[in-house]
Amino acid sequence: MEYVIVGAGPAGVIASETLAAIEPGADITLISGEPEPPYSRMAIPYLLAEEIKEEGTHLRHTAGHYDQRGIKVVHERIAKVDPATKTLTYESGGSRSYGKLLLATGAAPVRPPIPGMDLAKVKSCWTLADARQIIEGTKPGDRVVLMGAGFIGCIILEALFARKVKLTIIEMADRMVARMMDKTGGDMIGDWCRAQGVDVMTATKVTAIKENVDGSLSLSLEGKDPIEADLVVCATGVRSNIAFLEGSGIETKQGVLIDNFMQTSVPDVYAAGDVAQGLDFSTGEHDVHAIQPTASEHGRTAARNMAGHKTAYRGSLVMNTLNTLGLISTSYGLWDGTEGGDEVVSVDKENSRYLRLSFKGDVLVGALALGLTQHVGVLRGLIQTKVPLGKWKQVLKDDPHQIMSAYLACVQDATRRRAA
Repeated sequence: MEYVIVGAGPAGVIASETLAAIEPGADITLISGEPEPPYSRMAIPYLLAEEIKEEGTHLRHTAGHYDQRGIKVVHERIAKVDPATKTLTYESGGSRSYGKLLLATGAAPVRPPIPGMDLAKVKSCWTLADARQIIEGTKPGDRVVLMGAGFIGCIILEALFARKVKLTIIEMADRMVARMMDKTGGDMIGDWCRAQGVDVMTATKVTAIKENVDGSLSLSLEGKDPIEADLVVCATGVRSNIAFLEGSGIETKQGVLIDNFMQTSVPDVYAAGDVAQGLDFSTGEHDVHAIQPTASEHGRTAARNMAGHKTAYRGSLVMNTLNTLGLISTSYGLWDGTEGGDEVVSVDKENSRYLRLSFKGDVLVGALALGLTQHVGVLRGLIQTKVPLGKWKQVLKDDPHQIMSAYLACVQDATRRRAA
């Protein structure tokens, strides 16, 4: 079988390795759209912070790793997919065939449609090429504006802070990390950053960016005074890379729609990672979960199905863990609650500690934690097992910090019932 995988991030690399393990000697091609060895975008902030060198971003470090497994790595960008003839067309003009195809093309940054976003000193932070430009273009004391305080933005925040720049964060939402923290948690993260010298501006919209005579930048803000910067880094969200699929017949919405076996609407074409709109564990609906654990599991499951080992995907759980200047925040599942459900919160703003648990009936369906590291993984276990809490729900409502005791009691009880 001629396996072709488009995209050399975690989903694509894990899929290629899984196929090589299942079918030694199979014809496997991994197509990367960048002129770099396969690497992790999540490692780029560590490069910016000078904690690692470029090689540290690479997904695999052993010389000859791909060759040894019979995986051919090709550096091309795909312009078109034709499922009728099972052909890929490269942007460079060439083409190639496939027997089974995995789309793992990830996502790309989205920039707001405001004047000045195309200026040379307005950067994204998504590729190694972006990182090189930011490293070359910043020095300690420079005024840097980071547009966007979502999950990706906060990872970049940490790296820019390590570069000892004078950092300003501008976020349109009313709080930081609005897609993983409620108002209480997001505001606490903002206060934590301000206490360490970062200027955080939430509920703020940039309306234009212009270059000054001295080469610096001026940012116009809606309803507020302009601010000056030496560099702007844009982290205002990402979008699945699906434009090249237009006219292919492969069904897309926010991403490439896949079934529980990772297959698209077209036979022999699968999708995984940030480009795939797959099953959500908590809602039963289909969504794009642009997180590395989902990409890894997608890639492994897709490869098994491509190789004929039918493996159903149980759905990805929304989960995020973030370190913002030393403050750890975590969210799992339906952290913002669910219709007909209830919740309990524990807040200690003075010590930057916050815990919120969301229930549906006597099942834990979502949680978020701030400033807490011990036993936080247990929250994920309770959510993913969907174990009934019984009397332990009231224990948690009285004291949500009793999560480990609840987990041990409920999981052990469920195990005894299964054994009986």
